[in-house]
Amino acid sequence: MKVTVDIDCTPEEARRFMGLPDLSSVHEAYLEKMRKAIGEGLTPDLMSEMMKSWAPMSEAGLTMWAQMLGQAGGKK
Repeated sequence: MKVTVDIDCTPEEARRFMGLPDLSSVHEAYLEKMRKAIGEGLTPDLMSEMMKSWAPMSEAGLTMWAQMLGQAGGKK
């Protein structure tokens, strides 16, 4: 037996139903920071810091990705 249930709701309604937190204020703060960074111009230092914060395990994760991509590209 197969039962299919279709639920028609917005992402906001689904978030509330599942009990997930409302992160819209965090999202807006992040977007404002990105707009400011782009407006002032991206520097290599800023890009490096952003990439480190996005990578899992910060700098260790970034090093792991660099090594993996280097090996995939044939660099040793």
